[in-house]
Amino acid sequence: MAIAHTSEIKFKIALDENRVPEEITWNAEDGGIKEAESKAVMLSVWDHKKKDTLRMDLWTKDMPVDEMKQFFHQTLVSMADTFERATDDTKMSATMRDFCDYFAEKLELIKK
Repeated sequence: MAIAHTSEIKFKIALDENRVPEEITWNAEDGGIKEAESKAVMLSVWDHKKKDTLRMDLWTKDMPVDEMKQFFHQTLVSMADTFERATDDTKMSATMRDFCDYFAEKLELIKK
């Protein structure tokens, strides 16, 4: 099958003199995103030749800790959802969601 369309997602990271992120903006024109601001980004890329995951985790120095905890929780939940869609492994997806509930409880993101 021939490639019918290509799409780009771009991140722009403004760094201070110590190369610490000050601002993060991103564009995904096919998704209607233009110069959207963000305080954090986690990106994982699968290197199929090395069978290894390459990662980039960035956050601005003014990212509040409480929002970072919420960001991690929501990322873990979305990973469980993606894992289920990609593998159809409902048992392990449920186990991952149980951990997400535990994580949220311990961080007091969800009150008992």
